[in-house]
Amino acid sequence: MKEKLLSLEEIYNLAKKVLIDNGCNEINAHAVAETVTNAEKDGSVSHGLFRIPGYVASLKSKKVNGNAEPKIEKISPCVIRIDGDNGFAPTSIKVGIPLVAEITKKIGVGILTLKNIHHFAALWHETESLAEEGLVGMACTAYKPSVAPAGAKLPLFGTNPISFAWPRPGKTPAVFDMATSTMALGEVQIAAREGQKVPLGTGLNAKGEQTTNPDEIANGGVLLTFGGYKGSAIAMMVELLSAGLVGDLFSFEAKEVDNNDGGPARGGEFILAMSPELIAGKNWADHSEGFFEKMLSLEGVRLPGQRRHKNRLSNEPRNINAELIAKIKSLIL
Repeated sequence: MKEKLLSLEEIYNLAKKVLIDNGCNEINAHAVAETVTNAEKDGSVSHGLFRIPGYVASLKSKKVNGNAEPKIEKISPCVIRIDGDNGFAPTSIKVGIPLVAEITKKIGVGILTLKNIHHFAALWHETESLAEEGLVGMACTAYKPSVAPAGAKLPLFGTNPISFAWPRPGKTPAVFDMATSTMALGEVQIAAREGQKVPLGTGLNAKGEQTTNPDEIANGGVLLTFGGYKGSAIAMMVELLSAGLVGDLFSFEAKEVDNNDGGPARGGEFILAMSPELIAGKNWADHSEGFFEKMLSLEGVRLPGQRRHKNRLSNEPRNINAELIAKIKSLIL
């Protein structure tokens, strides 16, 4: 595998240039390019430049509106709904997070629902942004079916990620962002690209047999939920929150209307924000830090998100797959 070093500025400029050339305006291109760059900075390569060809495909096919203007609707004192105008999710997220944070600091709880969006990124962008405001954040979204419910051999769920962030004043927040499948589909696709195997139990091939070949899982096969029936129940919850509660498409419905151009399908996102100070009281931070200290005193334990946050401290160039760079550059008009 050949790699090439790109600075963070070069990553951002490359992503933004190809998006603008293929139909994004400045605002939408900036939101997506910033999200992609942050993913590369944190070492989350499956949600970085790897996603750009899919973003571009959805612009070329006119599935996604590259000039989207999110529409804000306050439907109750603590609930904000944003219609993403058929655009990429990062644009709506940049609009919505400050609004729900403001509400939550006053009321204690805030809900942000995003509909008519195309989500192709990690979810920690949303939850960490809330944690940086001193709030607890939770977010989830569904996607096209690629995961079989426990006991099944055919897909119904998306990878259905869920993210949670807990604020730690003066420190980086505790954050997890995970697919409810055994692996994120992007990680499986990267493993296939690199010629690597995946652990047995990750998914099934087209014959319904367990396989360690990621290409057999990603192309005609199916992923499995983590933890069997437990993960399957959480994946179901994500479907109901991000589709049933938001009022957008379930994974199977997204598949029915998608044009299969390789870009993100349409769907919704559910975001919950909570104020620990208003709910738990002023001692919430010290109380929680005592728990984290106890947890970290156990040998071999680290808090979720620590590895990403360590990567984030470095502004050095990142190693990017050379073939991917060439592919993205070929999409520049």
